[in-house]
Amino acid sequence: MAYDNICRYLAVEYPDAFVNWLLDGDITAIQPLPTELNLEPIRSDALYLLPDCNQILHLEFQTVPTSKPTLPLRMLDYWVRLYRKYNCSIEQVVIFLKETTSEAVYINQFAVDKTFHSYRVVRIWEQDPSLLLTNPGLLPLAVLAQTDSSAGLLEQVAAKVDMIKESDKQRNISACVEVLARLKFEEDLVRQFLREELMRESPLYQEILQEGVQQGIQLGIQQGIQQGEVTLALRLLTRRLGTVSPELQAQIQQLSSVQLEALSEALLDFSTTEDLIAWLQVHQ
Repeated sequence: MAYDNICRYLAVEYPDAFVNWLLDGDITAIQPLPTELNLEPIRSDALYLLPDCNQILHLEFQTVPTSKPTLPLRMLDYWVRLYRKYNCSIEQVVIFLKETTSEAVYINQFAVDKTFHSYRVVRIWEQDPSLLLTNPGLLPLAVLAQTDSSAGLLEQVAAKVDMIKESDKQRNISACVEVLARLKFEEDLVRQFLREELMRESPLYQEILQEGVQQGIQLGIQQGIQQGEVTLALRLLTRRLGTVSPELQAQIQQLSSVQLEALSEALLDFSTTEDLIAWLQVHQ
């Protein structure tokens, strides 16, 4: 499962959690907006219209700081498109998920000649987990927050997941927690605190894998799961880039599980079909 897809799910399901966390308020009027912007199609990760504030909150989730076009240019591009369409105040927040020493995660502006644009950057590994632990929609991000005890933080998050009473919500949040936890922790440590059966029983997880598993039943469970990973990658690419040509789909079908996992991470930073083509040329 791709990290971007997990974060988009959380942003769609729990808009109040993200709006009130990132704007530090008590905002109840929140209207999710279509995330695909016009012109050359690009898709943001999450957009919320806040009518009472006449403001839009725009979220972008990043696992790596590099992208093409560069992230600062992309944020300016998003802002221009949003402002042209909605003509209101826009608060943009980039949330970096995976800890890195790259100086790029400290860049929060685009500046070329007389053009200047700034946005907020949240490095999740620097965040106090206490606030994230208070809302189910933010629990998966809590595992990536600042801590002196990896085991202690995972234990806290697992306890909060166990307290969720609605079974489907509990399973989905558990699946999100487990996927994002792998960005930071070894799988053996994750397994000590999180119940794999909850993830496997998650409607979100099942929806992603179901099509591929069904297609692969005659070929064996492992091949079916791999087909599910192909299906997931193609869905994410379609959401990110639009239609993926049959020729490119055929190349993706030939990727190994390891390559598919790498593609699911890399596609978060794709902006055009050319980015996909270049990635396939390098990795096939």
